[in-house]
Amino acid sequence: MTDLFQIVPHYFPDLSEEQIRQFRAMYPIYEDWNGKINVISRKDTENFYERHVLHSLAIARVANWLPGTSVIDVGTGGGFPGIPLAVMFPEVQFKLVDATGKKIKVVEDVAQQIGLKNVTCQHIRVEDLREKFDFVVSRAVAEAPTLYRWTQHLVRKKSANELANGYLLLKGGDNLFEEFGDFPHYFQIHELKDFFAEEFFATKKLVYMKMGQ
Repeated sequence: MTDLFQIVPHYFPDLSEEQIRQFRAMYPIYEDWNGKINVISRKDTENFYERHVLHSLAIARVANWLPGTSVIDVGTGGGFPGIPLAVMFPEVQFKLVDATGKKIKVVEDVAQQIGLKNVTCQHIRVEDLREKFDFVVSRAVAEAPTLYRWTQHLVRKKSANELANGYLLLKGGDNLFEEFGDFPHYFQIHELKDFFAEEFFATKKLVYMKMGQ
């Protein structure tokens, strides 16, 4: 797995020793959990760093969050993109939520074992949350209008980062303009093939949606 991990520092060469330790430590923990419950697709296990970690870190190609920024990962599943982003941004506060309790148990265990101090987890429907955050992130959770309806009350309107508060959504497929066509606020689609050369990213997208004022 050491060689497979190298894809991460290849694209992010300025990682600290602690970040490298945390990224390396993830795989055996997820492998152990995957033997108990289906946290990630078993066919993706050998591509863990490419298809889960690096995919999550595409968000770090667009957002350079300041210390103290707050981010919520909606429908985090096994902890993606939230866990890799929490490693990448140790001074940013992350809340990872999911409506499936057993997945949150996995995420809590991963965060604890690799020593993340900037992550909290909660088993809850996102519609029931009443906190405020600077950014919402997610990976293939719901179509944009639905996700926006669930979460618009969570996004703080006043921005401190260069990138205005809003949404960073990892998506796939070719029909995104149909999905986002009725979205009333500014959005921008980034092609992940512009960030990473691997074939897996050829059809993957990252959509930034600015929170409406």
